[in-house]
Amino acid sequence: MANAVELNGDNFEEVVLKSDKPVLVDFWAEWCGPCRMVGPVVEEIAGEYADKAVVGKIDVDANQDLSIKYGIRSIPALLYFKNGEVVDQVIGAVPKPTLVSKLESQIGAEA
Repeated sequence: MANAVELNGDNFEEVVLKSDKPVLVDFWAEWCGPCRMVGPVVEEIAGEYADKAVVGKIDVDANQDLSIKYGIRSIPALLYFKNGEVVDQVIGAVPKPTLVSKLESQIGAEA
């Protein structure tokens, strides 16, 4: 079972921006209640889509520069990247099917 990749300023470009697969990035923080609800769902998706997509998590407190760059004002914020660009996003704790359908649409767009 694959886990979500821990992202930071050192690996963000390589893992997210240069990925040849769609990427789901969960911007979160330890103190954020809704983030803790979404976290296990993001991990499940990472395992289920390991061969089709990259799933990562980024701690906004430890990576404020990336949070600012992508305009993260409330968390959890889940951004979908494709070819290095943000193509979709979800703000707040949402059900797993919502996250999966958006990821599926990015994977499907490749076919």
